[in-house]
Amino acid sequence: MKNYRLLFGLACLIGLSGLTSCKPEVTEPDVETPAFRAETVLTGYGIIWGMDFLPNGDLLFTEKSGKFRRFSNGTTTEITGLPSDIDTRSQGGLLDLRVHPQYASNGWVYASYAGSVSGSAATRLNLIRFKINNTQITDLETIFRTAATNTWQGHYGSRIEFDNSGFLYLSVGEGGGQTLGGESSPNKNAQDVTVGWGKVHRMTDSGQVPTDNPVLPGQSGPTTIYSYGHRNPQGLAINPTTNELWETEHGPRGGDEINIVQRGANYGWPLVSNGINYDGSTISASPTRDGIQAPLFTWTPSIGTSGLAFITSDNFGSWKGSLATGALALEYLSICQLNNNQVVSEAKLLEGEGRVRNVKQGPNGNLYVSIESPGRIVQIIPE
Repeated sequence: MKNYRLLFGLACLIGLSGLTSCKPEVTEPDVETPAFRAETVLTGYGIIWGMDFLPNGDLLFTEKSGKFRRFSNGTTTEITGLPSDIDTRSQGGLLDLRVHPQYASNGWVYASYAGSVSGSAATRLNLIRFKINNTQITDLETIFRTAATNTWQGHYGSRIEFDNSGFLYLSVGEGGGQTLGGESSPNKNAQDVTVGWGKVHRMTDSGQVPTDNPVLPGQSGPTTIYSYGHRNPQGLAINPTTNELWETEHGPRGGDEINIVQRGANYGWPLVSNGINYDGSTISASPTRDGIQAPLFTWTPSIGTSGLAFITSDNFGSWKGSLATGALALEYLSICQLNNNQVVSEAKLLEGEGRVRNVKQGPNGNLYVSIESPGRIVQIIPE
């Protein structure tokens, strides 16, 4: 167990675009926040990608290696019966996990995974739902899948979220054969509204297309695609007050983003970005252009944002209403305080503890954080 006392500055965070992303309204340079302790809940696993709580407080979690487990009363049990085509190469594997908001009455659990295709290097992203009978998965069905065109086994996105009306959202990275930004990029999946890659999808809890989904350019009717132009979105969370869908996604070198996902909007990848390509080449002369939705906030350098949760608990005092997201590359838990949908400050927790893969608010109001190497879940407890 580790105890912490944190100081975080109220200095503005400035994105690559040069736009100021916060406007402090206090004169004090620093504000002391309450102390907290980080208590290890479980440890000794691989990469814990997805996690969620059952109504009785049990914790379900996935490992990238393809294992699905339940933590109950201090004991971890493996649950078997997942599909045999889980492909764990590169960034693939068993990915996110979400318990249906009405689990108590319907018993559904959802998971995303990278699936192999026999005799091919290509993979697809699958969304499944199933029920749990003791330690066995039952009633498994695939309710969504992309085309099997991801030949480099990367950028799956893969977060799952439900809104207050019961619709399901799935973020999907641009996949394909490589990732490269710019007008000449060979991978324009994110701009192609006929493919599932590089999108945020909205569907019913059984995978059907809602009739009020947008009709995108060149299409004759709605599909599951709700927004497009996404690179690698690994965070989704519904604002519990407004029912807006918030999203975080990886930029290339610089330009990690926070977005509020709007119906039918184009978020620009690979045509524009606040970052540059890994080889140093320019993606776009300007990070914005007409017809493309600009991000709410960007990080440069990239933090490697992963996982997203709104803090709704009173346990964290002034952090109530803030966004929590993991930083894979820079290894911390980010707490972004908001004012009128703008990021006004960022606190950094668990610095140097490892790559932060996911964050959830638990039934007790505390934050649960999955960290890599070793794969573990810690609970953030205010003191």
